[in-house]
Amino acid sequence: MLATIANVFVALIALLHVYILVLEMFLWTTPRGRKAFGTTAEFAEQSKVLAANQGLYNGFLAAGLAWGLAMGVEGHGVKLFFLACVLVAGVYGGVTANKRILFIQAVPAAIGLALVLAAGA
Repeated sequence: MLATIANVFVALIALLHVYILVLEMFLWTTPRGRKAFGTTAEFAEQSKVLAANQGLYNGFLAAGLAWGLAMGVEGHGVKLFFLACVLVAGVYGGVTANKRILFIQAVPAAIGLALVLAAGA
């Protein structure tokens, strides 16, 4: 039962990162993208290439989590690795860019790590 809860949580984190990928790669200059990140139209236009690159990295995090889930029991280590990556990225982003990132990215990753660890292999 705990393994199922952990996997659902990991899947939700992966979906969150797919959503972030879409925001950063495809919606960055739109009103929705600017609202999500609190940017002006001018800044969004000037930084759209950097944002797309950042979105790609979020996509890799999502892909890694999905890969770990697809591997079943053997994916335990893969899930741990990518959750740790999400956690580090969330802490770094929260410290350097916006404190909200701690709650949007780092806290869910920490909970996910705890759940996956508690569920065991």
